[in-house]
Amino acid sequence: MVSESRLIEEFMELVQIDSETKQERIIADRLTEKLLTLGFTVIEDESSLRTGHGAGNLIATLPANTDAPIPKIFFTSHMDTVKPGNGIKPVMDSEGWITSEGETILGADDKAGVAALFEMIRVVKEQNIPHGQIQLVITAGEESGLMGARAMDPGLLDADFGYALDSNGAVGTIAVAAPTQARVVMEIYGKSAHAGVNPEDGISAIQVAGKAISRMKLGRIDHETTANIGKFEGGGATNVVCDYARLEAEARSLVHEKVEVQLAAMKESLENTCAEFGATAKFQSVIVYPGFKFTEEDAVVQLAQRAAANLGLPNDIFHTGGGSDANIFNGMGVPTANLAVGYEEIHTTNERIHRNELINAARLVIEIVRETARQ
Repeated sequence: MVSESRLIEEFMELVQIDSETKQERIIADRLTEKLLTLGFTVIEDESSLRTGHGAGNLIATLPANTDAPIPKIFFTSHMDTVKPGNGIKPVMDSEGWITSEGETILGADDKAGVAALFEMIRVVKEQNIPHGQIQLVITAGEESGLMGARAMDPGLLDADFGYALDSNGAVGTIAVAAPTQARVVMEIYGKSAHAGVNPEDGISAIQVAGKAISRMKLGRIDHETTANIGKFEGGGATNVVCDYARLEAEARSLVHEKVEVQLAAMKESLENTCAEFGATAKFQSVIVYPGFKFTEEDAVVQLAQRAAANLGLPNDIFHTGGGSDANIFNGMGVPTANLAVGYEEIHTTNERIHRNELINAARLVIEIVRETARQ
């Protein structure tokens, strides 16, 4: 049985540890202490040397407690939060909703996932539930673009399949698809001139950029694909025709090939517009993380659905437009579905989670361990 009071107390403790992304040192040390106490072998990888974050990823391994041929499983959550995430003061109202006092986020994203995993391990040990090897991968830098997971050595991940606890939605529901994301930088080089004396001799990079953007298909491209211009920089004094502008953008799709098509279309619009107005362009894109896509026929999904059904929880599947560490671990070749944790309004000071969802998240991962042994 889940100890509801222990779980909620630990969640409240964790969210009060400051851990804004890039400032993970204190939380990493506290989590390491807890994991060692629970009997894990813990490695903190060297990813922080490459990411500049306050700590590396924690890869914690618990050996099997039986000789039965049970598959190796892993679970992942992240230790960092978005801002404003320092000085969090959690409160629970009479209806069971846990929030911050309102000046900060709550940090249920993703300390609810971490707390649920710790409660799962305690119950597994207390009840001597048979299990194969269990890994917990608690990442740093998820909120800064999956930096920790992206920098992790794939050789440290030792599992047949796994689950991220890092999605919105009712506990029991499963994110089975997430997009590939590409980041784009576009630079436009025009020609400066005096804006009041001889503007006709100049080529405004701002105007060219605006024309190029107007010719790009952006926003919702189709039911699987989106694109967005997020940043526009350029210019200075109003009496000078701007000769340089810089755009930052992204493209996402559940189908990798559609990302490539969208990038090609954006590049073509930029280059054609620049050629028309006598400017030059530089277009750079990089795939930030790969997408993944499962169906109800995939074993990693079926197992989680059975576990949810056993508990009377919803077990619907859905596609998400956001990325998570599950994208990275799927890219490493380990099937990883993303489980809903039940938090709401994340990344805002209105973030909240109901105590029942926190409890159900712990119950679900315990049942997944049981189901893994049964199969």
